[in-house]
Amino acid sequence: MLSVLKVEPLTKAAFKPFGDVIETEGSRHFLINNGSTERFHRLADVDVSAAQGEPIISIFRAQPLPMPFTVKMMERHPLGSQAFISRGEEPFLVLVAPPGDSVNGDQLRLFLTNGRQGVNYSRGVWHHPVLALKPDQEFIIIDRAGEGNNCDEIYFDSGHQTVVEI
Repeated sequence: MLSVLKVEPLTKAAFKPFGDVIETEGSRHFLINNGSTERFHRLADVDVSAAQGEPIISIFRAQPLPMPFTVKMMERHPLGSQAFISRGEEPFLVLVAPPGDSVNGDQLRLFLTNGRQGVNYSRGVWHHPVLALKPDQEFIIIDRAGEGNNCDEIYFDSGHQTVVEI
């Protein structure tokens, strides 16, 4: 059986079951620094405290996958959230499924950021590794360091194939 995922625009409401959309559009803000700066406050919560984890900031430099591609695996982080913010205001794809013990192709949702949005996957949310759309696309990553296994991977069998195309 073959399924082709439809790309959805990334909105806070549509993404809520999977985590936070990190964006200024429609977000709460207030002035600081004697009125010279707008602070868009608490756009996402960093959840890394399980098993005495610590927050870290990294940069990923990713390459696009050839399109269309077949989804072969998903991953989740059971001990913490994971945020992705494009450094160059470039759109990227976000492929997710709800938290749980397993995931199947029928649960997958595919979102396209507008280039000014980031995402923060909630703890345990299944997601595909970063899906860049441009060569050498860079992302700021905020996630967890510490003891314990914080990356589960699941691989799909060939009985049901889900394809991503844009």
